[in-house]
Amino acid sequence: MGRPGLRESRLIMAAKAVFLDRDGVLTRAVIRQGIPFAPVSLEEMEILPGAVEAVESLRKAGFLTIVVTNQPDVARGKMKREAVEAMHKKLRGLLALNDIFVCCHDDGDGCKCRKPQPGMLNDAAERFGIDLSASFLIGDRWKDAAAGKAAGCASIWIDFGYDEPPAEAADFIVSSLGEAVAVILKNPR
Repeated sequence: MGRPGLRESRLIMAAKAVFLDRDGVLTRAVIRQGIPFAPVSLEEMEILPGAVEAVESLRKAGFLTIVVTNQPDVARGKMKREAVEAMHKKLRGLLALNDIFVCCHDDGDGCKCRKPQPGMLNDAAERFGIDLSASFLIGDRWKDAAAGKAAGCASIWIDFGYDEPPAEAADFIVSSLGEAVAVILKNPR
């Protein structure tokens, strides 16, 4: 047994994270009749300009960078799970990501991971010891902002003017990923 006063107590700091939607935030969404859709093949996936630098800036600022993405085309039979995994392998090779969480369920499946439910964020928080109240979610659809809010994160909505409901749960509204990163760096939680 050590002598009193010689033992140091260690504080365990919870991590902070930026959760990023994939399509429309890091990769180009495929727009049909004003509605964004996910690319369905590796060849169709395009990393958006500035995404690499944005993720790197977040990492340098001390944030974990974690993708949280709904991919319902797998459940709908429009895309194979292997195509999603190939896209994520490419993302991991190009971006400084800590992890990627994916939900392949459809709306009617009632799962806890499909945004607007916070399941993917909660799972990431448990795995990485993340303080959700010190974290952010960046997305381009109302479901993203709602999931962030439900998890206790600040939600940043990139408004691309899609023909769908606005993200009323968003704490910040921006027009690009670069602008979202600037908001985070100016407003640490």
